[in-house]
This record gives sequence, structure tokens and C-alpha cells, in this order.
Amino acid sequence: MNRGVGIALFLLTLPQSAWAQPAETGTPLDDTQKLGQRLFYQSCVVCHTKPQITSGQYGPVLSKDSLGGQEEVMRAFIGNGTTRMPGFKFQFAPTQINAIVANLKTVPAPNPPAPAAR
Repeated sequence: MNRGVGIALFLLTLPQSAWAQPAETGTPLDDTQKLGQRLFYQSCVVCHTKPQITSGQYGPVLSKDSLGGQEEVMRAFIGNGTTRMPGFKFQFAPTQINAIVANLKTVPAPNPPAPAAR
């Protein structure tokens, strides 16, 4: 299979919430947000999206409301990591971490899960 076709098929399997769409305003992404989107797809998508129906998802779905929507908290979380998530302060420059946060601030919060049927 052609590598480009394989990547396209992978991207088609991502849930709609994984696509970093501009916020409800419909404003196109600026260059910083586009950089953040690329970095997200390179380093974050593997844990923060569910690539297949049969796959598990390791981290939470991320959006503008993650960590209470507080940009400084998001930057610290991405840079320092946690016991379950690696920190990226040695992989990314502060401007790149800022770009990831700028992109996340364009991603609408996911809809709450539907109540379980009785």
C-alpha cells in the first residue's frame, strides 16, 4: 500500500473530535495554531485519540476546556508531564508548546457521553 494512502486511511479512522477544527467562529487556523496541530499529530495523537474502534485510548480527549481551559496550566502539563504522560520540555521549545496550546484552544469541547440505556 502506498504510504500516502495509508496515512490518509489512518486519518479517516480518527474520531471527529480528534480533528483540530477551528472554534465555533469558523476562523481559519493561524500559522501558530497550524504548527501546534502538526506537533499534536506527531506526538499527542497516539494517546489522546482512539485510532480504531477496537483500540483503547490512553489519555483524555483534549480540547479548549482541558485543564479548565487555563493556558498556563496546559503549558506546564505538556512541558512537565505526569506519572502517566511524558513531559515534552526537552523535545519541544517553549514556542512549540505554546503552539500546541494555541491549537488546543481552537478545538471544541467534546459532547458529554449519552446516558446509559436502561
